[in-house]
Amino acid sequence: MQPHRAANATANPCPPRTAASANTSSPTDRSLLTPALCAAALALAATPLAAQDPEAPASLEELIPDSAVENPDEWASKGADTSQPSDVTAPDPETPIAEPPGLDLAWPDDIAIEGFEPLEPEEDIEFADLDLGQSQVALEEAETERLADNLVLGFPQTEPPFSERGDFVERYEALSTIEELEDEDANVAQLAARAREDEELLGNLLRVYGYYDGQVLRSIGSIQAGDDAAEAQPTVRFDIIPGDRYKVGTVNLGNLSAAPDYEALRETFGIYPGDFLQSDTILQEQFDLDRALGETGYPFAAIDEPQLLIDHERVEGDLTLNVEPNGKYVFGKVTSSDPRFLSGRHLSTIARFEPGETYQRSLSMDLRRAVTATGLVSSVSVTPREVTPPQGDQPGVVAMDVDISRAKLRTIAGAIGYGSEEGFRLQASWEHRNLFPPEGALRLRGIVGTQEQLAGVTFRKNNFGGRDRVLTVDAYANTIDSPAFDARTVALVGIYERKSTLLFQKEISWSGGLELVATQERPPDIDGVSQPRQTYFVAALPGTILLDQTDDLLDPTRGFRLGARLSPEASTTNSVESFYLRSQVDGSYYQSLGDKLVLAGRATFGSIPGADLLDIAPSRRFYAGGGGSVRGYGYRKIGPSDELGEPTGGRSLVELAVEARIRTGFFDGAVSVVPFVDAGSVGPGPTPNFEEIKIGAGVGLRYHTGFGPLRVDVGVPLTPDEDDAPVAVYVSLGQAF
Repeated sequence: MQPHRAANATANPCPPRTAASANTSSPTDRSLLTPALCAAALALAATPLAAQDPEAPASLEELIPDSAVENPDEWASKGADTSQPSDVTAPDPETPIAEPPGLDLAWPDDIAIEGFEPLEPEEDIEFADLDLGQSQVALEEAETERLADNLVLGFPQTEPPFSERGDFVERYEALSTIEELEDEDANVAQLAARAREDEELLGNLLRVYGYYDGQVLRSIGSIQAGDDAAEAQPTVRFDIIPGDRYKVGTVNLGNLSAAPDYEALRETFGIYPGDFLQSDTILQEQFDLDRALGETGYPFAAIDEPQLLIDHERVEGDLTLNVEPNGKYVFGKVTSSDPRFLSGRHLSTIARFEPGETYQRSLSMDLRRAVTATGLVSSVSVTPREVTPPQGDQPGVVAMDVDISRAKLRTIAGAIGYGSEEGFRLQASWEHRNLFPPEGALRLRGIVGTQEQLAGVTFRKNNFGGRDRVLTVDAYANTIDSPAFDARTVALVGIYERKSTLLFQKEISWSGGLELVATQERPPDIDGVSQPRQTYFVAALPGTILLDQTDDLLDPTRGFRLGARLSPEASTTNSVESFYLRSQVDGSYYQSLGDKLVLAGRATFGSIPGADLLDIAPSRRFYAGGGGSVRGYGYRKIGPSDELGEPTGGRSLVELAVEARIRTGFFDGAVSVVPFVDAGSVGPGPTPNFEEIKIGAGVGLRYHTGFGPLRVDVGVPLTPDEDDAPVAVYVSLGQAF
């Protein structure tokens, strides 16, 4: 046992290896010690030396001799001995090894391989298509659509096909911010900013159509493959990969099943499990269900916003639409918040429903519009109020509470103008629209003009005896000095009618009334010499009827109108009594040819059988010519004339007109150009005369406003008489017919 060598226990034969020591080749550099030897040396240095056995085997002695244990520093400084000869001779790499030493196995050259039969190919093998359930995309073969010089859409998905592609592109094109860029602004920076917005837009549109796994690949560039130089204008391209279209999973309509009409209401919501998902369809079906509830007796029904839970694993979306019918009801009474002004009883005559009828939201809204149309209120609301709740299968009852605020009821109006046909004209009026409640109006009016002077008072009762029925009593005195006749007239006229208004255009309108007229009339002056006056007393029962199938009261674009006027009249003049029938038939037709062209035509036929021309007051005869008749000619200038060429009127009338209403791009399409051709004739007998027909032609302008078009027409007489002006100009509101 050797003694402890504690003094050597702190010796470290392995100093830290540094970059400098790693690059030296000195044989005495202690850093040449291998890690294994250093570890062994450290272990020996840290262990009591009594553990070293001087009688250790030769192999260990050769590795770590006793001298290394006795003096490790001196032993380490000697380094490795590389001078000992080696017994192994390095083989020549160019010389093959004849017999590998220590290897008894035979080389493959010595192994005999027995013969084998080659395998025959199997002709019945079929390779299965691998379906991973993913969309098939071919970016290199993508179909493209160029929407603008700087915008291209690509569609690389081949399966499943993008079934909503047409609507998708059209909708995107209408909303794209890139298309709003002008050519000079379409630089890369601008395109990049707007491309990010459009990329989000495209993603939203994909989800609208039910593609919740869709991808949009955006790229911006100005050089195409194969081009030598960049284009002058950069281009944005979006490749649309919609993926699979999701379907409807479950449909939950809340408490809709509690409604007595559940089956019918469920049919109005046309979305069922398995249908393709589309946000537009959900909103439309929600609207249809809401309308059905409102039209079948559910005034208090409530529908929450739709909720959609998307399941990507099932490729489905579960739809929840919470519906509360809240009971079915019928109409009760109509009440007014101001019964002395407009009573509930009067409002009931305006309403288009009767107590006991099933509640309909549209009729409630119609009542509100009708009250507004009276012109007597500044604001109005109509609210259903529960009177009796539903009991079992019996519906409840709701009263319709009408809350109104009075408007200003007095109106002073005036107008001044000049026309080539009528000269100067000044008109003024005062009106109180509810002087005799309900809706009893009193109107005072006066006219001062070159050809006409008038003073009159009118009483009008709106919604009298029914909706849109008007009773009018008019008393007036006037004088007319026209090229056709000179008249001084006093009249009392009463008319009861059902008529169309700007808010409520009627399919059928009618009127009936009574006229009592006393008039003194004479032909125009001859060379400044007045002709004798002739007095006529006339009693008439005028009646009209109109069938209106057009789409607009002031500016129709399609449909037709057919109207008739019959007025049996009794006339007394110079103690001679005459009985005759004034009759007239009017028809017009409108045909739209595209968005910018409307063809319109009109025909009028009139006849007065039963009396001679001289027994009929000149103001009751037929005349033609003017802006509402045959354009290009003066007002009432067409027809039989006396020896001085002044029109005398006739007993028959025919008018024909055709025009093309062509929209232009001026003022955002508000201006139209209207070429026209008119023709007309007035005959002395009751049968229309086509022998002396007058033709006029010209062109007009229309400026379309919210209340109808403003009209300016310039007409030229094509078959003029000597005293006809070469050009006539007409200005009015509304179309010529």
